Amino acid sequence: MATSVDVRILLNGESHELSEPMTLQRLLEELGIDARRVAIERNLVVVRRAEYATEVVANGDEIEIVNFVGGG
Repeated sequence: MATSVDVRILLNGESHELSEPMTLQRLLEELGIDARRVAIERNLVVVRRAEYATEVVANGDEIEIVNFVGGG
């Protein structure tokens, strides 16, 4: 019988639990966030957008997602 692996991270300063390790791209999808409109920092390092699909979120990671806001 398979057991779920809980991954606990700090997401924008708040505790957040994932059911399993996942890429940043999948995390954005689950949160309903358009990857083209954000910047992501993982453990104080900015992640290049090209790496969202391969960078895996691990237990204990600190993730900051910053939305770009247009204005005029």
